[in-house]
Amino acid sequence: MAADTIVARATPPGRGGVAIVRLSGPATAAITAQIAGAVPPARQSVLRTFRDSADEVIDSGLLLFFAAPNSFTGEDVAEFQCHGSPVVVDMLLSRATRLGARLAEPGEFSQRAFLNDRLDLAQAEAIADLIDATSTQAARAAHRMLQGDFSSRIHSLVKELIELRVFIEAALDFPDEEVDFLADKRVIQQLDTLEISIADLLDSAQQGQLLRDGIRAVISGPANVGKSTLLNALVGQQRAIVTDIAGTTRDLLHESLLIDGLPVEIIDTAGLRVSDDPVEQAGIALAEQAIGDADLLLVVSEEGASSASLAPVQDLVHQLPKKLRQISIINKIDIEHHPAKVVRDGENVQVYLSAKTGEGLDLLRAEIAAAAGFRPEEEGLVIARRRHLDALLKASQAASAGRGALRNYGAGELLAEELRNAQQALGEITGEVTSDDLLGKIFSSFCIGK
Repeated sequence: MAADTIVARATPPGRGGVAIVRLSGPATAAITAQIAGAVPPARQSVLRTFRDSADEVIDSGLLLFFAAPNSFTGEDVAEFQCHGSPVVVDMLLSRATRLGARLAEPGEFSQRAFLNDRLDLAQAEAIADLIDATSTQAARAAHRMLQGDFSSRIHSLVKELIELRVFIEAALDFPDEEVDFLADKRVIQQLDTLEISIADLLDSAQQGQLLRDGIRAVISGPANVGKSTLLNALVGQQRAIVTDIAGTTRDLLHESLLIDGLPVEIIDTAGLRVSDDPVEQAGIALAEQAIGDADLLLVVSEEGASSASLAPVQDLVHQLPKKLRQISIINKIDIEHHPAKVVRDGENVQVYLSAKTGEGLDLLRAEIAAAAGFRPEEEGLVIARRRHLDALLKASQAASAGRGALRNYGAGELLAEELRNAQQALGEITGEVTSDDLLGKIFSSFCIGK
């Protein structure tokens, strides 16, 4: 339990119908009694008048008290529900700090809940992800994470690891007992099951990370092929200036959209061509930089485009990392009245569409989701972060290395050590194994009051 008491506004800043000021810590009951006259029964909402040090009325509102350990933070917690005036909120905060509370740091309420074993680290992160959710799917996935679905799967993996470690380390510690685990098929079977379970969870986490972070898609191509028209069509409103004059787009234009729940940051760029205009040259340089930072490149051209106009694009694409995913878009099919379609040649994908009429846009959206590796129909997704994926990957690599040590060298000691490393990696996800630096970084990204 913390030695001090914290206070913060738990609702967004600004004016509103209702605001909530939250207290947590050992002095919560005493401070609440000073402001509201008395501490209400636990978990009962009561109407009270809130007063300052001169006994002047600050406001009247609802008051809730949660006694430790049956609260969100595991400490005594009080919530003052007042009118949503910034002045009223500031008066309540000022009154609480004068009575001994201090203003909370970002995420400090959730951090106390974690430190007091009210929730694990993955669940604590889910609170911030639920607040920041950009789609229905993301909100539901974050809620599943908050309810402990992901943590339960991690705990199941840790249990499998512990059972296998116990058997192997017992054999190593008591060699006279003639427990030959090298000849025991159960070890290999358990390793198989463990690696499959980690791989399945890693795949699910990758989907959850896409649901949380999305991808960055950059629209590129020659000048005047309809890149800005395509951006407007995908976003569903006029966001980019469209003219028949080549080189109209000079700066980067960022927009956000959802494709079956997948967040996509889409960036319109200047057309790639040889130009003597210094302003256009600067725009082309920005375009090249954006392409280098992209997850997905949408290369737009039009039917019958000359090789000369495509040359600057092809030269740039040849310099890009091969891992950068690309979709070729053939625009303006409405001119020749051609149908929308998708053409595949190995890993190369071409989408024929009309950004002007909208024909073929659904095909493009589906290809963007597929290029990202996103499966919108998958059930039971939970929100995942990059650190979760890194930890699962470390666990997978450790299990694989342990199998190799056992198979190639008969090194039971190395297998046991790798399994210990895998267990430690999984423990980093829920916070069973963590560092103060990591906690500070995670909770500092939270809202104040959460």
